[in-house]
Formats: sequence, structure tokens, C-alpha cells
Amino acid sequence: MPYNLMHLLPEIFLLTAGCVILLVDVFSKDLDRNLTYRLTQLALLATAIICMVQFPSVQYHLYERHFILDPMAGIIKISVIFLAMLALLFARPYILPRRILRGEYYLLHLFAVLGMMVLVSGGSLLTLYLGLELLSLSLYALVAMQRHSYRAAEAAVKYFVMGAIASGFLLYGMSLVYGVTQHIHLTDIANYIATNDASLTLRFGLVFIVVAIGFKFGAVPFQMWVPDVYDGAPTSTTAFLSSAPKVAAFGFMVRIFAYGFIGALVDWQGLLIILACLSMLIGNIVALVQNNLKRLLAYSAIAHMGYFLLGALTGTSEGFAASFFYILAYSIMSLGGFGCLIYLGKGVEDVKNLDQLKGLGRSNPWGGLLISVLFLSMAGLPPFIGFWAKLEVFLAVLNAGFVWLAVFAAVMSIIGLFYYLKVVKVIFFDESEKEEKIVAVRGLRLGLGITSLSVVALGLFPGKLMQLCAQAFEYL
Repeated sequence: MPYNLMHLLPEIFLLTAGCVILLVDVFSKDLDRNLTYRLTQLALLATAIICMVQFPSVQYHLYERHFILDPMAGIIKISVIFLAMLALLFARPYILPRRILRGEYYLLHLFAVLGMMVLVSGGSLLTLYLGLELLSLSLYALVAMQRHSYRAAEAAVKYFVMGAIASGFLLYGMSLVYGVTQHIHLTDIANYIATNDASLTLRFGLVFIVVAIGFKFGAVPFQMWVPDVYDGAPTSTTAFLSSAPKVAAFGFMVRIFAYGFIGALVDWQGLLIILACLSMLIGNIVALVQNNLKRLLAYSAIAHMGYFLLGALTGTSEGFAASFFYILAYSIMSLGGFGCLIYLGKGVEDVKNLDQLKGLGRSNPWGGLLISVLFLSMAGLPPFIGFWAKLEVFLAVLNAGFVWLAVFAAVMSIIGLFYYLKVVKVIFFDESEKEEKIVAVRGLRLGLGITSLSVVALGLFPGKLMQLCAQAFEYL
């Protein structure tokens, strides 16, 4: 039977644009690949516009129910596209002085975004797996793009091996679920669980799927790859890795738990509580002793995944909306945080240690202020967006009756304040050994300005974003 492919127009356009830009790049004689960069940004912008024009007001189950088009998918697709565009703004000045294949670098971002778009619209286990693998394979290559760096190669191998293990867990879990239910569509699996008692085999399959999701988010005890990959990968790749894919992974988690396994809430809720508590505890405590900035941000990311899971484990539309708000806020803050490290770099030298930030507030007041705003927002202090994000997930767990969990998360937030405020203290109160003016290119200044202003503006006026996040789960 013929299908109306207009619903797939954003994905088809992005795939076509990627193939055309690949051909343009092959015949380009420009070593800096300026044309490839501009075409990549243009393709992402055009895809975002198509998504906005086609934004769904109701939920559609298309193409034999393998593809879901709903407000959540629309909002996530637009979000990851704009996060990818911001990441490329930060990436260009970073990769130009380094021996990184520039054309391929930009193209891999396009295919990663395509994987994310397929992933968040997955209506069956098959579509979800295809989207996840397209995203993962692009990210493996991006981590390894600095071919002459031993640390980047080591990070890529670790990320690939851990990602392959996670994919194996996911496939095994999906095969167990299919073996019990005889269905791959999420709605059919949900109907089966609603009318039958969950068997031990089905629960085992769910455990394997939760483990795979834990790997993808970098939640404890599956976080072992996060510090090494964040530290070893090129900083521009780490910025992208810590933002857009996290938002897409949230969409993947919602499809699995809210659309497929909502009838088995008691089974996966307990697992998520364990992951959330361990992530907040280990992430915050280990971050306290970090002097390496990228590792500090890595352990901070682990802790943030713990807070993020708080909303999702409630299993309510309110909780999922709170988690969505949190992951969007964290992605902006994390992208800006790694953008700051690119901003502070000198030539091909990366900023690694906290001591290198000493006196930055005096030598570069504007740069010091932008970095402080981003770190204070990550700490969850008002009036920044990080405060509202934490407040929303705390309220979600309180409304679900988990008072002890909200108290534990609040205590962990207080512990987390120490290492964020330590960064601000070093910037403004420590004496610099030598003062150097930082000269940043326009794109980098623009990216930093957008992320910092977004953190402040969304913190002062969070209502619209909260409303969008709530709209995403109207049909849950």
C-alpha cells in the first residue's frame, strides 16, 4: 500500500542534505571546509523550520505504527537541532587549529541528529534500536576524530566497547520481551502487560533494557566510561556529547517506559530509584576532589543524571514533564560549560586544571562572569534555570509520595554546591600567576552569549518552557 511520506519530510530532507554535503565536501579544495560548515548549519536550520511547520497538534501512529509523531517528538527534534547548531558554533574555532578531519566532523553531526530524530519517533522496538545505533555510531567516530591523540583514541575505544555492551544488553532485553509478548510495537506490549501478569522472563527483559538506558545516560553503576570519554575526547565533541544526545535518550526512555512498560511501573520504578540515588551520591562526592575541569564536569553530569531520573521514576505525565524540563536545562548549561573550556583554550592547548582559571575574573571580567553564571546555574541557585529545573523534579517526587527521596536529593544538591562555588571562587578571588587577554572568534563569543543569556532569561521567565514540556505529554 502507498504511504504518505510527508510526515517523514524532516528526516528525508536531512538525509538528502547530508548526502549532498558529503559530495560537496569530497570535491572541495578548501582545507578549512568553510563551505561544508555553512551548508551543515543551513541544513540543520532548514530541518528545524520543516519540523516547526509540520509540528503535530495530536498524536499520529504512522507506517504500520513503527513511527510516532506527537508534540513530544516535535519538541525534542527542534531542541536537538538547535543544540547541534550551537555545538557546531563552539566546534569550528576548536577544530580549525587542530589536526581533525573537518568535513567529516560536520557531517557526523548531521547523521547523529538524524539518528536522534528517528529515535524519538520510534513506535516499535525495531525503530528505537535503529535510531539509537545510527546516533551511537556517529558519536563513536566523533570521539575518535583527533586521530593523532592517544587520549582521544583511548576514549573512543572505551566508549565503543561500553556502547557495544549496552547495545548487547538492549537487544537481549528486547528479544526476551518479544519472546514473551510476541510483539515489537510499544502499544501492543503495553496492552499485553495490561491484560497479563508480568512473567519472570518479561521482568528480566525489562532489567536488561534499564541497564542499557543506564549505560546511555552514564548513570551509576554504569558510569565508568563517562570521565575517561569526557576527558579524552576533543572538547568540542564532549560539548555535543553532553547535550543533544542526552535529550534524545530521554525521548527513548519515555517511549520505553511510558508507552511500552507503564503497566510494569513497580518493576522499573525501583530500578530507577537505585540508579538515581547512586548517581547523585557518587557523582557529587567524587566531583568534590576533582582538579581536572573536564573530569569535574563529567562527574557533575553523572550527578545531574541522578536528579533527572527523579522525575521519570514517578511514571506520571507531571514527572516526565519535569524530567524533560531538567534535561533541556542541563543540556544548555553543559554545552555552555564545555564551550567555556574552548573559550579559555590557547592555540592548541586545552584548559585542563582548575588552577588555570585563577584571576580570570580580573583579566577577563566578561568571560569570568559568563562562566560563573553557567556554573551557578548547574549548582541550582536562583535566579538561573538550574534552580527551576531542580525545583520541578523535587516537586514531582514529592507529589508522587517519595518524601525521603526529595530530602536525599536536596542534601546531595548542597554537597554539589561546594565544587561549583569552588570554580567561582578560583575565578574571582584567587590571584593569577600571569594575566593574559583572551581573544575569541565571533562564533565562539556568540555561542557563549546565547547559552549564558538562555540560562538567565529562562531562569527569570521559565513559564513558557515549562508549558512546552507539559504540552509534550498531553497524550501520555
